[in-house]
Amino acid sequence: MDHYCVFGHPIEHSQSPWIQTRFAQLTGQSLQYEKTWVPLDAFKATVLAFKATGGKGCNVTLPFKSEAAALATHCSPRVALAQACNTLKFEGDQIYGENTDGLGLVSDLLHNAGFALEGRRVLLIGAGGAAAGVLGPLLAEKPHSIWVANRSIDKAVQLAARHASLAQSMGVDCQAYGLTHEAILGQSFDLVINASSSSLHNAALPVPASVLQSNGLACDLMYGPAAQAFMQWAHAHGTEARDGLGMLVEQAAASFQLWRGVQPPTQQVLADLRALISHS
Repeated sequence: MDHYCVFGHPIEHSQSPWIQTRFAQLTGQSLQYEKTWVPLDAFKATVLAFKATGGKGCNVTLPFKSEAAALATHCSPRVALAQACNTLKFEGDQIYGENTDGLGLVSDLLHNAGFALEGRRVLLIGAGGAAAGVLGPLLAEKPHSIWVANRSIDKAVQLAARHASLAQSMGVDCQAYGLTHEAILGQSFDLVINASSSSLHNAALPVPASVLQSNGLACDLMYGPAAQAFMQWAHAHGTEARDGLGMLVEQAAASFQLWRGVQPPTQQVLADLRALISHS
């Protein structure tokens, strides 16, 4: 039986084993998927030990995504742009690195939320690892514009600059601003994505409600209780809201397909997972 794992610190909360096991059941794949807590100074050694014992691949969560990118012997353009990796595939001596976070978000928006991105105006809040993981795949869908807004303008500028060539090739206006810049305060957006840590830390919402559109969509990359304040805020101002659970399932599916060459039924697994969480 092929073995896979998710590595993180912490890892107790991870839904990945349940999702990947469900994918395997529904597609007739024989595999074992576990989660492993990794000491902060032992990521590389832990992954290489897992590989040496026959592991076929792994997922990587916080805070090891940058280390995973460095560990890969070759990687996708998404990893190079994000400077982060959440999926590794082992092939002999080679370690292939992929970042499926943005693929998962885009797939969830297009197929589960029915929200087309082409030609839309997008506000991406945050410039850390979560934002970096999704910006490239969002740009590839050719929205009209993606404005990156962050408390630290320097990080936003660096993230936008790294993606400038891709944005130009896709014909997308990609700009970087501080959260309180007049350009942000004076604009409303078709899609507002919260990729900041505000939900995780139960902090105040980072932007005013003026950024929302009544016929638009607001999406938090968090799910469960962490996303509730953002979603309630969006609903209170007449905007449809979505949490990150669909992204979680879709990014897991992209990993599964990379490892197994099989596309799992994500909508069924997403429905099952929502039911599971709601009753827990």
